[in-house]
Amino acid sequence: MLVDSEVIALKVELEMLAEQGLTFDRDDYVLRFMGLSTDAYHAAIDEESQRRLGRPIAEAIRQSERLRAVMVAELTQVPGAVHAVAGLTLPKAIASSGSLGGLERKLKRTGLWDHFAPHVYGADHVVNAKPAPDLFLHAAAALSVAPADCLVLEDSVNGVIGARAAGMAVWGFLGGGHACDGLGQRLRDAGAERLVRDWPEAARLLAAA
Repeated sequence: MLVDSEVIALKVELEMLAEQGLTFDRDDYVLRFMGLSTDAYHAAIDEESQRRLGRPIAEAIRQSERLRAVMVAELTQVPGAVHAVAGLTLPKAIASSGSLGGLERKLKRTGLWDHFAPHVYGADHVVNAKPAPDLFLHAAAALSVAPADCLVLEDSVNGVIGARAAGMAVWGFLGGGHACDGLGQRLRDAGAERLVRDWPEAARLLAAA
C-alpha cells in the first residue's frame, strides 16, 4: 500500500508457481493470498499444491532469490505515498505481513522509513499474523492509542478482517498496482467502511477528518 511491492511479488510468484506446475487466475490469487504472512502464505501454497499436484512446492519458492532481486531492481513507492505520509501529524505505524528486515529495506529504498520508524511492525512481532488482529493491536499499544481510535488503511482482504477483529475502523485502499477489479467489493464485504482510490484522495480525506 505504501510501496508497490505486491504487484512485483504477484508477477514473480505466479511465474515461479507456474514453473512448479501450479497455476492461478490472477484476481483469485490476489483475493486469496495477498496480505498473508510469509509463513502463512507458504503453508497455504503447500495445502493447495498437495491437493492439486500431490506434492509440496513452497520450499522451492522460499529458497529462490528471484523475488528479492526483482524487488531491488524495480521497487517504487505507490504514487503519492511519501507526500501523503509526510503530511500526517497524528501518531502512525506500519502493521505489515512482511518481515521486519524486508520492510526496512523496502521503506528505506522508497524514502518512507524515517516517516514511521521506530513504529514499523511486521509478522515477526506477533505469534499470529493477519488475518488475526494481533499485529494491529501490537501497533496500537506501541503508539499508546486505543484500538477504537485507530484508522487502518488496508489493501488486502486478510488485513481488513484483522483490523476489524481488532476493533478498528478500516478504509480499503485501491491504489496499489496489484488491485484487481473485484478487490473493492471484497474489501467492502470484509468490513471496510469506505474505499479510497489512491494516496492523493487518502491525503484529502485524512486532512478533512
